[in-house]
Amino acid sequence: MNFVFFDIECASVNKTTAKICAFGYVVCDEKFNIIKKEDILINPRGGFHLTGRNGQKGLVLPYSYAEFKNYPPFKQSYNFIKSLLEDRNNIVLGHSILNDVKYLNLETRRFHLPSFDFQFLDSQLMFMSYSGDFSHQSGLESIAVSLGVEFTPHRAVDDAYATMRVVEAICKAENSTLDELIKLYGLTRGRIKNYNIYSPSSAGVKTYHRKIAEEKRERSKKRIEFFNYVMHKRIKRNAKFSNKIFSFSREIEDNVQLAKQLCDEIYENGGSYSHHLNGVDFYVCNSDDNSQRTANAKNAQKISVTDIEGLRKLFNEASR
Repeated sequence: MNFVFFDIECASVNKTTAKICAFGYVVCDEKFNIIKKEDILINPRGGFHLTGRNGQKGLVLPYSYAEFKNYPPFKQSYNFIKSLLEDRNNIVLGHSILNDVKYLNLETRRFHLPSFDFQFLDSQLMFMSYSGDFSHQSGLESIAVSLGVEFTPHRAVDDAYATMRVVEAICKAENSTLDELIKLYGLTRGRIKNYNIYSPSSAGVKTYHRKIAEEKRERSKKRIEFFNYVMHKRIKRNAKFSNKIFSFSREIEDNVQLAKQLCDEIYENGGSYSHHLNGVDFYVCNSDDNSQRTANAKNAQKISVTDIEGLRKLFNEASR
């Protein structure tokens, strides 16, 4: 059994097209000895409109773009790539590989070619399981740095090579073969078939997503509870803060008991509460709150931002 690591670079990508300009791959044995390493350059049949991972312009590929017109288009390399990835004696891997599989899918549709049909594993999921951090998706370059792997970013064959070295490093760190690593992390393969793509996953990612979903449900329950509490409050007329509207940060709202106490004080002083910032006079947050909602409140000209201590000081001074 051999391992095939591959990476793709595109001249441009949008929702309906991915104009592949480079397919880089490394074939190695189960001990990560390299059998073949190649960068297949492809005429993308279109101009280069490059963006980074965050959608911002400025990504530079380490190729001479003018040379690509001298190479054949994707359909000329299709049969080789298809046979390489569909060989049942090969285990296919890549970093954030779902994107590359989608590019292949878009190109087969673009050139009216039969769908690919192969399974694949993702080194990004392996690293997340290795590090125990499922809160964000690390890029190949940052992972390579952390594991001491050197390469030239965005050269397809070098990205494929770096992916191989990353997987090798994780296997060594866990003292495991790739097959043992798959079982250790509960990795499941993704698949492309009949132009349909199924995502790879891992036990850790599934657990993390269940946890996030449960936390979201709990926050929703707390906000509904506080919302219903506010709905039944009655404004105290002719008090110091009559016609003044208050609002809290989400962090305070989620602390339902504290939010209720503060809300009682607001209404006792004649104020009212709003879950939205429009028309708000006073916004209450913790001093270390750096959420977007708090940033919006601070940037609003007519909103006075204070913390809990400042709110109570405001009410105490008004009662004198």
